[in-house]
Parts: sequence; structure tokens; C-alpha cells
Amino acid sequence: MAPLRIVADENIPLLEAFCGHLGPITRVNGRALVKDDLQDADVLLVRSVTRVDSNLLARTPVKFVGTATIGTDHIDLDWLQSEKIAFSSAPGCNAASVVQYVLSVLSLYLQRNQRNTLDGLSVGVIGAGNVGGRLVQVLSGLGTLVRVSDPPLEMSGAELPFASLEEVLACDVVSLHTPLIESGAHPTRHLLGHRQLERLEGHQLLINSGRGAVVDNRALLSRLEQPNAPLVALDVWENEPSPMLELVDRCWLATPHIAGYSVEGKSRGTEMIARALHQWAGVPMTAALEALLPPPPVTGLSVSLEGDPLTILHRALMTCYDPRDDDARLRKLVADGRADDAADAPSFDGLRKHYPVRREPASLKVRIEEGNEAARILARAGFNVEFVGRDSD
Repeated sequence: MAPLRIVADENIPLLEAFCGHLGPITRVNGRALVKDDLQDADVLLVRSVTRVDSNLLARTPVKFVGTATIGTDHIDLDWLQSEKIAFSSAPGCNAASVVQYVLSVLSLYLQRNQRNTLDGLSVGVIGAGNVGGRLVQVLSGLGTLVRVSDPPLEMSGAELPFASLEEVLACDVVSLHTPLIESGAHPTRHLLGHRQLERLEGHQLLINSGRGAVVDNRALLSRLEQPNAPLVALDVWENEPSPMLELVDRCWLATPHIAGYSVEGKSRGTEMIARALHQWAGVPMTAALEALLPPPPVTGLSVSLEGDPLTILHRALMTCYDPRDDDARLRKLVADGRADDAADAPSFDGLRKHYPVRREPASLKVRIEEGNEAARILARAGFNVEFVGRDSD
């Protein structure tokens, strides 16, 4: 096989380990990618910041496109099919990472409200695909009351606790996980506008870790400037990489589109499109993901008998990932006056490009005495639970 000429987003990790033997890999800034960069490319591998359509690919030799992301709303799939350009995505690759993000934000919310039980807590999930569906499973296993709004999935006959959008918006916590759909029977652009946001009150928490434009950001800012406004945690924004600065200021938690940025989440995306590329090229793939992952910052945690289960879960979640760290980094950009300068837009992306090592709960072994009631919720949240005897040290 002749070497493949691969052009790839600079933020796709481990690509050389998975695909370096297939041919030379040229790394590019995904937002700045233009047609001229692809005049000698057989393969294009992107993330969600690159719009892939005829404007980018027409009259180039590219014959395979892969996106190391769950979503495909940045890809013109119909055009690729019409041009017989092979395509692969990475559905579900970072679902566990986004669930980790939501659980950490939710845990901070519970701590803020001094709640030591999940009894009576309601969580509304809008969009129950790979990410939202996994979140529903985890939250249900933890004992929360879950309500789901996903009309296409409901029409397909799926068995989930479906409810109307209005009922979902009445929940204590509302978490958004829909793709960005511009048209059709169920468009999601500005799904939450002025009218929907007016329903949210001060005791509620709104989390968006899906797509920024699913929430009308100007309408959200207006709502947050009014009395009895909800708490808001935004990881995605309209007009990335230049979020509305006033909205950043008004959010309870503001992070730079990193909910899915665990090492495992990003690396699984690479593995999935690399495997598809190898199959397309007719070459076996020999690299194994587990052998390539860096060690977690913390490998073990021992739990004493003290503390209620939710407090123990909170400590474990924060040991793995504390979203307040990402919030602080984004706010520093804003305070330094860089995020509002279009010429300095890579600052927002720089937080993503140079993201610290963050591992998922499964990487953390939690040693806990058998019979401790916290063990169940730790396991439900994805931690690697190891039981120890009473006399173990």
C-alpha cells in the first residue's frame, strides 16, 4: 500500500501512535484549516471546530474523512456520500467524560445547597443519545428522579422516562445533550429561548455541555440579569472561541468546551477513527489504547467510615475532576482581557490544546470497607471500587 497523506487537527491525541505507520501526518489548526492545506491529502481527520463540506473539500484528493467526536453537525454527510468520500465518526467516545463533568457539577450544586441525600432530587435530561442516554442510566442508578425530553427518540419507541419539555424544565437540574439541528421536524437551535428560560427559577441549575447554540445566549444573559435567576453551568457557547463575556461573568460555572476532554474520552475518539481508517485502507491496527494512556494523577483513594455517602461521592468526584479549576482558567482569560480580542481567539482554544491530564472515575481505585453504603453509589458513578476488610490498613 502506498503511504497515505494524512492531515489532522492538532488536538487529536495519540494519532501518531495509532496511524503513524500509514503515512506522514501533517498537524493543523482545525479552525484555520483551508482548502489549500488539503491539496496533497488523502485523509482528513478533524474535531468539531472544523466545518467539512464542499467549500473545504471540493477539488481536493481527500478520500477519507474522520471526526474524533460524537457529534457530526459540522460535517456535510450528504455531500461526502455524493462524492463517495468515506466517513467515520466516534459515537459515544467521550460519553463517560461528559457524564463525569455533569456529575461533578451536580455534586457541587448539592454541596452548595447542603443536600446530603438524592431523595426527591429531579433531573431533566434534554437529548438522550450516546451521552444523555448514559447520563440517564447513571442518574437513575443513583436514585434520582429523571425526566427525559427527546421527541425523535420517544417516537422511535425507546423505553425511557419521557416527559414534555415543560415538565423537564420544571426539574431541579436541567442538563442539555442534544446535537445542533438547524431544520426539520425537531430543530434544536435556540431550543431554549426567552420563553423557555423564563420558566427557570432561582432554586434550579441549568447545565449545557452539548452544543452552545441550543441555548439562545443573549436570552440567557437577559434571564440571568433578572431576579430569581437559575444557576447556570456552561461548557459550550455560541460564537466559540469568543464567548459573550457578560455571560461568562453571570454564569455560576463557565468552562471552555472541555466536558468531554478526559484523556480516555479524547483517546477513544482517536482509536475509533483510526480503526475505521485502517479498515478502509485494508491494514490491520496493532496499537492498543490502554497501553498508550498516561498514568492518572491520583491512582487510589481510601474511604473511612466517617461521612455520609453523598459527601464521600463528592470527595471522590473532586479527586478525579473539579470543574472549578477549568472555571478559574477561563475567568482568568476574561480578566486578562484576551478572550474578547478576535486576533487572540486561540486563547480560548489554547485552554483546550494545553488541557491538563484528566482521567475518568474508572481510573481511580476507591478502597472501601465492605458493607459501607457509599460503595453502591461510587460504583454507579463509575469508580473502581475495591472492598477491604475491617482490619486492612
